[in-house]
Amino acid sequence: MAKKIASARISQSSSQLLQELNQSLPFDKLLYAEDIEGSIVHSAMLAKQGIISQDEKNEIHQALHQVKEEIEKGSFSLDGEDEDIHMAVERRVTEIVGDSGKRMHTARSRNDQVALDFRWYVQKHTLNLANLVKQNIQTLTKIAQNHTTTLLPGMTHLQHAQPINFGYHMMAYVSMFKRDYERLMDAYHRNNYSPLGCAALAGTPHPVDREFTSNELGFKAPTLNCLDTVSDRDFVLDILYNISVIMMHISRLSEELILWSTSEFQFVTLSDAHATGSSIMPQKKNPDIPELLRGKSGRAYGNLMGLLTVMKSLPLAYNKDTQEDKEGAFDSITTATLSLKVLDEMMEAMTINSDKMEQACMIGHLSATDLADYLVKKVGIPFRDAYHITGDAVNLAETKGLDISQLSIEDLQSIDSRIDEDVIALLDNRASMNARNSQGGTASVQTEKQIEVIREWLESL
Repeated sequence: MAKKIASARISQSSSQLLQELNQSLPFDKLLYAEDIEGSIVHSAMLAKQGIISQDEKNEIHQALHQVKEEIEKGSFSLDGEDEDIHMAVERRVTEIVGDSGKRMHTARSRNDQVALDFRWYVQKHTLNLANLVKQNIQTLTKIAQNHTTTLLPGMTHLQHAQPINFGYHMMAYVSMFKRDYERLMDAYHRNNYSPLGCAALAGTPHPVDREFTSNELGFKAPTLNCLDTVSDRDFVLDILYNISVIMMHISRLSEELILWSTSEFQFVTLSDAHATGSSIMPQKKNPDIPELLRGKSGRAYGNLMGLLTVMKSLPLAYNKDTQEDKEGAFDSITTATLSLKVLDEMMEAMTINSDKMEQACMIGHLSATDLADYLVKKVGIPFRDAYHITGDAVNLAETKGLDISQLSIEDLQSIDSRIDEDVIALLDNRASMNARNSQGGTASVQTEKQIEVIREWLESL
Protein backbone atom coordinates (compact mmCIF):
# COMPACT_ATOMS: atom_id res chain seq x y z
CA MET A 1 0.00 0.00 0.00
CA ALA A 2 1.34 3.45 -0.92
CA LYS A 3 2.30 5.62 2.01
CA LYS A 4 -0.13 8.46 2.69
CA ILE A 5 1.15 12.00 2.15
CA ALA A 6 1.00 12.93 5.83
CA SER A 7 2.15 9.71 7.49
CA ALA A 8 5.96 9.84 7.74
CA ARG A 9 6.09 8.76 11.38
CA ILE A 10 3.33 6.12 11.20
CA SER A 11 4.48 2.58 10.45
CA GLN A 12 1.15 0.74 10.43
CA SER A 13 -1.87 1.17 8.24
CA SER A 14 -4.60 3.20 9.93
CA SER A 15 -7.51 1.43 11.51
CA GLN A 16 -10.57 1.60 9.28
CA LEU A 17 -12.47 3.14 12.16
CA LEU A 18 -9.76 5.76 12.64
CA GLN A 19 -9.99 6.62 8.97
CA GLU A 20 -13.76 7.03 9.20
CA LEU A 21 -13.49 9.18 12.32
CA ASN A 22 -10.60 11.25 11.00
CA GLN A 23 -11.71 11.87 7.43
CA SER A 24 -13.04 15.36 6.82
CA LEU A 25 -13.11 15.29 3.01
CA PRO A 26 -16.87 14.56 2.88
CA PHE A 27 -17.54 18.05 4.24
CA ASP A 28 -14.38 20.15 3.86
CA LYS A 29 -14.45 19.54 0.10
CA LEU A 30 -16.59 22.69 0.06
CA LEU A 31 -13.31 24.56 0.56
CA TYR A 32 -11.72 23.33 -2.66
CA ALA A 33 -11.72 26.75 -4.38
CA GLU A 34 -10.15 28.50 -1.38
CA ASP A 35 -7.61 25.69 -1.00
CA ILE A 36 -6.55 25.85 -4.64
CA GLU A 37 -6.35 29.65 -4.73
CA GLY A 38 -4.38 29.66 -1.49
CA SER A 39 -1.90 27.18 -2.97
CA ILE A 40 -1.55 29.29 -6.11
CA VAL A 41 -0.62 32.34 -4.05
CA HIS A 42 1.59 30.33 -1.68
CA SER A 43 3.59 28.78 -4.53
CA ALA A 44 3.90 32.19 -6.22
CA MET A 45 5.43 33.49 -3.00
CA LEU A 46 7.79 30.51 -2.81
CA ALA A 47 9.03 31.29 -6.32
CA LYS A 48 9.32 35.02 -5.58
CA GLN A 49 11.46 34.23 -2.55
CA GLY A 50 13.65 31.76 -4.47
CA ILE A 51 12.44 28.79 -2.41
CA ILE A 52 11.24 27.00 -5.55
CA SER A 53 12.07 27.74 -9.17
CA GLN A 54 9.86 29.68 -11.57
CA ASP A 55 9.46 26.55 -13.69
CA GLU A 56 8.26 24.61 -10.64
CA LYS A 57 5.81 27.38 -9.81
CA ASN A 58 4.47 27.37 -13.35
CA GLU A 59 3.98 23.61 -13.29
CA ILE A 60 2.21 23.83 -9.92
CA HIS A 61 -0.07 26.61 -11.13
CA GLN A 62 -0.94 24.76 -14.31
CA ALA A 63 -1.76 21.65 -12.30
CA LEU A 64 -3.83 23.56 -9.73
CA HIS A 65 -5.93 25.16 -12.46
CA GLN A 66 -6.38 21.73 -13.99
CA VAL A 67 -7.48 20.25 -10.67
CA LYS A 68 -10.04 22.99 -10.17
CA GLU A 69 -11.43 22.40 -13.64
CA GLU A 70 -11.57 18.66 -13.01
CA ILE A 71 -13.42 19.14 -9.73
CA GLU A 72 -15.96 21.49 -11.27
CA LYS A 73 -16.54 19.21 -14.24
CA GLY A 74 -16.76 16.15 -11.99
CA SER A 75 -13.86 14.24 -13.56
CA PHE A 76 -11.88 14.41 -10.30
CA SER A 77 -14.10 13.10 -7.55
CA LEU A 78 -13.79 14.42 -4.02
CA ASP A 79 -15.55 11.36 -2.62
CA GLY A 80 -12.43 9.22 -2.35
CA GLU A 81 -10.28 8.04 0.56
CA ASP A 82 -8.18 11.19 0.94
CA GLU A 83 -8.12 12.47 4.50
CA ASP A 84 -9.16 16.02 3.64
CA ILE A 85 -9.43 18.51 0.81
CA HIS A 86 -5.81 19.64 1.25
CA MET A 87 -4.44 16.13 0.80
CA ALA A 88 -6.79 15.43 -2.10
CA VAL A 89 -5.62 18.49 -4.01
CA GLU A 90 -1.93 17.94 -3.23
CA ARG A 91 -2.13 14.27 -4.25
CA ARG A 92 -3.73 15.13 -7.59
CA VAL A 93 -1.24 17.94 -8.29
CA THR A 94 1.61 15.52 -7.59
CA GLU A 95 0.07 12.97 -9.93
CA ILE A 96 0.04 15.60 -12.67
CA VAL A 97 3.50 17.20 -12.27
CA GLY A 98 5.47 14.81 -10.07
CA ASP A 99 8.24 16.27 -7.88
CA SER A 100 7.14 19.88 -8.45
CA GLY A 101 3.87 19.02 -6.74
CA LYS A 102 5.78 17.69 -3.74
CA ARG A 103 7.42 21.10 -3.32
CA MET A 104 4.08 22.94 -3.14
CA HIS A 105 3.72 22.41 0.62
CA THR A 106 7.14 23.86 1.47
CA ALA A 107 7.04 26.40 4.34
CA ARG A 108 3.42 25.56 5.05
CA SER A 109 1.47 23.30 7.41
CA ARG A 110 -2.06 22.03 7.10
CA ASN A 111 -2.62 24.08 10.25
CA ASP A 112 -2.17 27.42 8.52
CA GLN A 113 -3.58 26.02 5.29
CA VAL A 114 -6.93 25.07 6.83
CA ALA A 115 -6.97 28.29 8.85
CA LEU A 116 -6.61 30.22 5.60
CA ASP A 117 -9.14 28.20 3.62
CA PHE A 118 -11.82 28.32 6.26
CA ARG A 119 -11.26 31.95 7.25
CA TRP A 120 -11.43 33.01 3.62
CA TYR A 121 -14.61 30.98 3.12
CA VAL A 122 -16.20 32.58 6.20
CA GLN A 123 -15.16 36.05 5.06
CA LYS A 124 -16.80 35.57 1.66
CA HIS A 125 -20.02 34.34 3.21
CA THR A 126 -20.00 37.12 5.79
CA LEU A 127 -20.18 39.63 2.95
CA ASN A 128 -22.84 37.60 1.17
CA LEU A 129 -25.00 37.43 4.30
CA ALA A 130 -24.54 41.17 4.84
CA ASN A 131 -25.85 41.83 1.33
CA LEU A 132 -28.87 39.59 1.95
CA VAL A 133 -29.60 41.39 5.22
CA LYS A 134 -29.36 44.69 3.37
CA GLN A 135 -31.87 43.45 0.80
CA ASN A 136 -34.32 42.60 3.59
CA ILE A 137 -33.81 46.06 5.07
CA GLN A 138 -34.66 47.62 1.72
CA THR A 139 -37.80 45.51 1.36
CA LEU A 140 -39.05 46.20 4.89
CA THR A 141 -38.32 49.91 4.49
CA LYS A 142 -40.37 49.98 1.30
CA ILE A 143 -43.27 48.30 3.12
CA ALA A 144 -42.92 50.80 5.96
CA GLN A 145 -43.05 53.73 3.56
CA ASN A 146 -46.39 52.52 2.22
CA HIS A 147 -47.93 52.19 5.68
CA THR A 148 -46.89 55.17 7.78
CA THR A 149 -50.57 56.00 8.40
CA THR A 150 -51.95 52.45 8.69
CA LEU A 151 -53.11 51.94 12.26
CA LEU A 152 -52.03 48.82 14.12
CA PRO A 153 -52.52 47.79 17.74
CA GLY A 154 -49.15 48.11 19.43
CA MET A 155 -48.79 45.38 22.03
CA THR A 156 -47.02 44.55 25.25
CA HIS A 157 -47.41 41.10 26.81
CA LEU A 158 -49.24 40.30 23.53
CA GLN A 159 -52.08 42.51 24.80
CA HIS A 160 -53.36 45.62 23.05
CA ALA A 161 -51.48 48.60 24.46
CA GLN A 162 -51.28 51.75 22.31
CA PRO A 163 -52.03 52.60 18.67
CA ILE A 164 -49.04 52.66 16.35
CA ASN A 165 -48.68 52.57 12.58
CA PHE A 166 -47.68 49.47 10.66
CA GLY A 167 -44.74 51.24 9.04
CA TYR A 168 -43.39 51.98 12.51
CA HIS A 169 -43.68 48.29 13.38
CA MET A 170 -41.74 47.35 10.24
CA MET A 171 -39.07 49.90 11.09
CA ALA A 172 -38.51 48.12 14.39
CA TYR A 173 -37.41 45.06 12.38
CA VAL A 174 -35.38 47.28 10.07
CA SER A 175 -33.53 48.49 13.16
CA MET A 176 -32.81 44.89 14.18
CA PHE A 177 -31.53 43.95 10.73
CA LYS A 178 -29.41 47.11 10.59
CA ARG A 179 -27.62 45.94 13.73
CA ASP A 180 -27.20 42.52 12.11
CA TYR A 181 -25.61 44.12 9.06
CA GLU A 182 -23.25 46.15 11.23
CA ARG A 183 -22.26 43.10 13.30
CA LEU A 184 -21.45 41.16 10.13
CA MET A 185 -19.31 43.97 8.75
CA ASP A 186 -17.58 44.49 12.11
CA ALA A 187 -16.70 40.78 12.12
CA TYR A 188 -15.49 40.96 8.52
CA HIS A 189 -13.05 43.77 9.29
CA ARG A 190 -11.94 42.24 12.60
CA ASN A 191 -11.12 38.91 10.97
CA ASN A 192 -9.65 40.11 7.68
CA TYR A 193 -6.10 38.95 8.44
CA SER A 194 -4.19 36.21 6.66
CA PRO A 195 -3.05 33.06 8.51
CA LEU A 196 -0.86 31.87 5.63
CA GLY A 197 2.81 31.53 6.57
CA CYS A 198 2.25 30.61 10.21
CA ALA A 199 3.04 26.96 9.44
CA ALA A 200 2.35 24.49 12.27
CA LEU A 201 2.43 26.95 15.19
CA ALA A 202 5.76 28.81 15.37
CA GLY A 203 6.35 30.23 11.93
CA THR A 204 8.91 28.80 9.52
CA PRO A 205 12.70 29.03 8.97
CA HIS A 206 12.09 29.62 5.26
CA PRO A 207 12.26 33.26 4.14
CA VAL A 208 8.56 33.60 3.42
CA ASP A 209 6.85 36.89 2.59
CA ARG A 210 3.56 36.96 4.51
CA GLU A 211 2.81 40.51 3.43
CA PHE A 212 2.89 39.37 -0.20
CA THR A 213 0.49 36.46 0.30
CA SER A 214 -1.81 38.59 2.45
CA ASN A 215 -2.05 41.28 -0.22
CA GLU A 216 -2.55 38.77 -3.02
CA LEU A 217 -5.38 37.09 -1.13
CA GLY A 218 -7.12 40.38 -0.34
CA PHE A 219 -6.55 40.46 3.41
CA LYS A 220 -5.72 43.60 5.33
CA ALA A 221 -2.47 42.18 6.76
CA PRO A 222 -0.97 38.94 8.10
CA THR A 223 -2.09 37.80 11.54
CA LEU A 224 0.12 38.92 14.42
CA ASN A 225 0.95 35.74 16.34
CA CYS A 226 1.29 32.32 14.71
CA LEU A 227 0.59 30.34 17.88
CA ASP A 228 -2.80 32.03 18.23
CA THR A 229 -3.53 31.94 14.51
CA VAL A 230 -3.46 28.19 13.90
CA SER A 231 -5.75 27.45 16.85
CA ASP A 232 -8.03 30.49 16.54
CA ARG A 233 -11.65 29.85 15.60
CA ASP A 234 -13.05 33.15 16.86
CA PHE A 235 -13.85 34.08 13.28
CA VAL A 236 -16.13 31.03 13.05
CA LEU A 237 -17.74 31.84 16.39
CA ASP A 238 -18.32 35.38 15.13
CA ILE A 239 -20.30 34.25 12.11
CA LEU A 240 -22.16 31.59 14.13
CA TYR A 241 -23.14 34.19 16.73
CA ASN A 242 -24.11 36.72 14.09
CA ILE A 243 -26.21 34.13 12.29
CA SER A 244 -27.85 33.12 15.57
CA VAL A 245 -28.93 36.72 16.21
CA ILE A 246 -30.14 37.09 12.61
CA MET A 247 -32.16 33.90 12.94
CA MET A 248 -33.58 35.11 16.25
CA HIS A 249 -34.77 38.31 14.57
CA ILE A 250 -36.21 36.30 11.68
CA SER A 251 -37.93 34.03 14.18
CA ARG A 252 -39.53 37.00 15.99
CA LEU A 253 -40.88 38.40 12.73
CA SER A 254 -42.03 34.92 11.68
CA GLU A 255 -43.94 34.49 14.94
CA GLU A 256 -45.84 37.70 14.26
CA LEU A 257 -46.57 36.68 10.68
CA ILE A 258 -47.95 33.37 11.93
CA LEU A 259 -50.23 35.17 14.39
CA TRP A 260 -51.22 37.90 11.94
CA SER A 261 -52.21 35.37 9.26
CA THR A 262 -54.66 33.52 11.55
CA SER A 263 -58.43 33.90 11.25
CA GLU A 264 -58.40 35.65 14.61
CA PHE A 265 -56.09 38.42 13.36
CA GLN A 266 -56.27 38.47 9.53
CA PHE A 267 -53.75 41.33 9.49
CA VAL A 268 -51.77 39.77 6.62
CA THR A 269 -52.35 37.21 3.90
CA LEU A 270 -49.38 35.17 2.75
CA SER A 271 -49.22 34.49 -0.97
CA ASP A 272 -50.17 31.00 -2.11
CA ALA A 273 -46.59 30.62 -3.31
CA HIS A 274 -45.41 30.85 0.30
CA ALA A 275 -48.00 28.68 2.02
CA THR A 276 -49.03 25.02 1.93
CA GLY A 277 -52.25 23.06 2.21
CA SER A 278 -53.35 20.23 4.47
CA SER A 279 -53.35 16.56 3.46
CA ILE A 280 -56.81 16.10 4.97
CA MET A 281 -58.43 19.53 5.41
CA PRO A 282 -58.94 21.12 1.98
CA GLN A 283 -59.72 24.56 3.40
CA LYS A 284 -56.37 24.96 5.15
CA LYS A 285 -53.65 27.41 4.18
CA ASN A 286 -50.69 26.89 6.48
CA PRO A 287 -47.89 29.43 7.11
CA ASP A 288 -45.16 26.83 6.67
CA ILE A 289 -42.41 29.26 5.63
CA PRO A 290 -42.53 31.42 8.77
CA GLU A 291 -42.93 28.26 10.86
CA LEU A 292 -39.83 26.74 9.28
CA LEU A 293 -37.92 29.99 9.69
CA ARG A 294 -38.93 30.15 13.34
CA GLY A 295 -37.78 26.56 13.86
CA LYS A 296 -34.44 26.96 12.10
CA SER A 297 -33.23 29.35 14.78
CA GLY A 298 -32.71 26.23 16.92
CA ARG A 299 -30.23 24.83 14.38
CA ALA A 300 -28.25 28.05 14.44
CA TYR A 301 -28.16 28.16 18.24
CA GLY A 302 -27.06 24.52 18.40
CA ASN A 303 -24.19 25.08 15.97
CA LEU A 304 -22.96 28.06 17.98
CA MET A 305 -23.12 26.19 21.29
CA GLY A 306 -21.45 23.16 19.72
CA LEU A 307 -18.34 25.08 18.67
CA LEU A 308 -18.19 27.07 21.90
CA THR A 309 -18.12 23.75 23.73
CA VAL A 310 -15.42 22.33 21.45
CA MET A 311 -13.18 25.35 21.96
CA LYS A 312 -13.63 25.90 25.69
CA SER A 313 -10.72 23.73 26.95
CA LEU A 314 -8.31 23.50 24.03
CA PRO A 315 -4.65 24.15 24.89
CA LEU A 316 -2.45 25.97 22.41
CA ALA A 317 -1.90 25.33 19.62
CA TYR A 318 -3.77 23.26 17.03
CA ASN A 319 -5.79 20.25 18.17
CA LYS A 320 -7.79 17.86 16.02
CA ASP A 321 -10.93 18.85 17.96
CA THR A 322 -11.14 21.92 15.75
CA GLN A 323 -12.07 19.69 12.82
CA GLU A 324 -15.54 19.99 14.40
CA ASP A 325 -15.63 23.66 13.40
CA LYS A 326 -16.84 23.20 9.84
CA GLU A 327 -20.02 21.15 9.55
CA GLY A 328 -21.96 23.39 11.94
CA ALA A 329 -20.67 26.52 10.22
CA PHE A 330 -21.53 25.18 6.75
CA ASP A 331 -24.99 24.31 8.02
CA SER A 332 -25.61 27.69 9.66
CA ILE A 333 -24.36 29.61 6.63
CA THR A 334 -26.60 27.57 4.30
CA THR A 335 -29.56 27.95 6.66
CA ALA A 336 -29.16 31.72 7.07
CA THR A 337 -28.60 32.27 3.35
CA LEU A 338 -31.78 30.43 2.37
CA SER A 339 -33.76 31.95 5.26
CA LEU A 340 -32.90 35.53 4.32
CA LYS A 341 -33.72 34.90 0.66
CA VAL A 342 -37.11 33.32 1.33
CA LEU A 343 -38.03 35.89 4.00
CA ASP A 344 -37.41 38.73 1.56
CA GLU A 345 -39.41 37.02 -1.18
CA MET A 346 -42.30 36.25 1.19
CA MET A 347 -42.49 39.81 2.56
CA GLU A 348 -42.49 41.23 -0.98
CA ALA A 349 -45.46 39.03 -1.96
CA MET A 350 -47.48 39.34 1.27
CA THR A 351 -50.80 41.20 1.30
CA ILE A 352 -51.32 43.65 4.17
CA ASN A 353 -54.93 43.96 5.29
CA SER A 354 -54.98 47.53 6.58
CA ASP A 355 -58.71 47.53 7.34
CA LYS A 356 -58.36 44.53 9.67
CA MET A 357 -55.53 46.22 11.52
CA GLU A 358 -57.52 49.40 11.98
CA GLN A 359 -60.60 47.49 13.16
CA ALA A 360 -58.45 45.75 15.77
CA CYS A 361 -57.45 49.14 17.16
CA MET A 362 -61.01 49.49 18.47
CA ILE A 363 -60.37 46.63 20.88
CA GLY A 364 -58.45 47.14 24.11
CA HIS A 365 -58.90 50.88 24.79
CA LEU A 366 -55.63 51.80 23.07
CA SER A 367 -55.98 55.53 23.74
CA ALA A 368 -56.48 55.15 27.49
CA THR A 369 -53.02 56.53 28.22
CA ASP A 370 -53.96 59.65 26.28
CA LEU A 371 -56.75 60.36 28.77
CA ALA A 372 -54.28 60.05 31.64
CA ASP A 373 -51.80 62.34 29.86
CA TYR A 374 -54.60 64.83 29.19
CA LEU A 375 -55.51 64.96 32.87
CA VAL A 376 -51.86 65.56 33.79
CA LYS A 377 -51.26 68.28 31.19
CA LYS A 378 -54.66 70.00 31.01
CA VAL A 379 -55.99 69.57 34.54
CA GLY A 380 -52.64 69.44 36.33
CA ILE A 381 -53.33 66.44 38.56
CA PRO A 382 -50.60 63.93 39.48
CA PHE A 383 -50.15 61.10 37.00
CA ARG A 384 -50.99 58.39 39.52
CA ASP A 385 -54.37 60.03 40.21
CA ALA A 386 -54.93 60.43 36.47
CA TYR A 387 -54.07 56.76 36.05
CA HIS A 388 -56.87 55.71 38.42
CA ILE A 389 -59.41 58.09 36.86
CA THR A 390 -58.59 56.61 33.48
CA GLY A 391 -59.08 53.13 34.91
CA ASP A 392 -62.58 54.15 35.94
CA ALA A 393 -63.25 55.36 32.39
CA VAL A 394 -62.07 52.03 30.99
CA ASN A 395 -64.40 50.18 33.39
CA LEU A 396 -67.32 52.35 32.27
CA ALA A 397 -66.54 51.67 28.61
CA GLU A 398 -66.41 47.94 29.36
CA THR A 399 -69.87 48.02 30.97
CA LYS A 400 -71.25 49.82 27.90
CA GLY A 401 -69.53 47.48 25.46
CA LEU A 402 -67.59 50.38 23.96
CA ASP A 403 -63.99 51.33 23.36
CA ILE A 404 -62.79 54.25 25.48
CA SER A 405 -62.54 56.35 22.31
CA GLN A 406 -66.31 55.89 21.83
CA LEU A 407 -67.35 57.31 25.22
CA SER A 408 -69.33 60.56 25.10
CA ILE A 409 -68.25 63.68 26.89
CA GLU A 410 -71.13 63.08 29.30
CA ASP A 411 -69.77 59.61 30.08
CA LEU A 412 -66.31 61.01 30.77
CA GLN A 413 -67.56 63.94 32.87
CA SER A 414 -69.59 61.51 34.98
CA ILE A 415 -66.23 60.14 36.11
CA ASP A 416 -64.46 63.49 36.53
CA SER A 417 -66.10 66.85 35.91
CA ARG A 418 -62.78 68.50 35.08
CA ILE A 419 -62.70 66.72 31.71
CA ASP A 420 -63.62 69.06 28.81
CA GLU A 421 -64.93 68.35 25.31
CA ASP A 422 -61.48 68.79 23.75
CA VAL A 423 -60.53 65.35 25.10
CA ILE A 424 -62.78 63.62 22.55
CA ALA A 425 -60.44 64.45 19.66
CA LEU A 426 -57.44 63.29 21.67
CA LEU A 427 -58.96 59.85 22.30
CA ASP A 428 -59.26 59.10 18.59
CA ASN A 429 -56.79 56.29 17.81
CA ARG A 430 -55.19 58.08 14.89
CA ALA A 431 -54.77 61.21 16.97
CA SER A 432 -53.32 59.09 19.73
CA MET A 433 -50.81 57.53 17.35
CA ASN A 434 -49.75 60.90 15.96
CA ALA A 435 -49.53 62.41 19.44
CA ARG A 436 -46.46 60.26 20.08
CA ASN A 437 -44.28 62.65 18.18
CA SER A 438 -41.14 62.33 20.28
CA GLN A 439 -37.93 61.25 18.55
CA GLY A 440 -38.15 57.57 17.71
CA GLY A 441 -41.89 57.53 18.34
CA THR A 442 -44.75 56.15 16.27
CA ALA A 443 -46.23 59.38 14.88
CA SER A 444 -46.36 59.20 11.11
CA VAL A 445 -43.94 62.11 10.82
CA GLN A 446 -41.48 60.33 13.12
CA THR A 447 -41.82 57.10 11.15
CA GLU A 448 -41.04 59.06 7.99
CA LYS A 449 -37.93 60.46 9.65
CA GLN A 450 -36.79 56.96 10.62
CA ILE A 451 -37.29 55.80 7.04
CA GLU A 452 -35.23 58.73 5.78
CA VAL A 453 -32.39 57.90 8.18
CA ILE A 454 -32.31 54.32 6.92
CA ARG A 455 -32.42 55.39 3.28
CA GLU A 456 -29.49 57.76 3.82
CA TRP A 457 -27.62 54.98 5.60
CA LEU A 458 -28.28 52.55 2.73
CA GLU A 459 -27.01 55.11 0.21
CA SER A 460 -23.83 55.54 2.24
CA LEU A 461 -22.90 51.82 2.06
